[in-house]
Amino acid sequence: MTTTNEIADKIAADQGLTKAQAKTIVESVFKQIADAVQTGAETSIPSFGKFKVRETAERDGRNPSTGATIKIAASKKLTFTPAKAVKDALNG
Repeated sequence: MTTTNEIADKIAADQGLTKAQAKTIVESVFKQIADAVQTGAETSIPSFGKFKVRETAERDGRNPSTGATIKIAASKKLTFTPAKAVKDALNG
């Protein structure tokens, strides 16, 4: 698992920044993505992928322990679609 601190450490080493500066940048990038998707905007990062919000409708489900039918409320989900370069790196 890679953490925010690990990403910041790698950026700091690659770019000659302090770890604190790199962590501020990483946190700022994630905040900008989160702010954009809260408004429903799609966020595209070329050569990495796209983040967008998908709305799911209310639907019927089952309680696994009792088998009773329940309503599952409509909700919004954050989806990520990797760019072709990322897909190729994973499968190549």
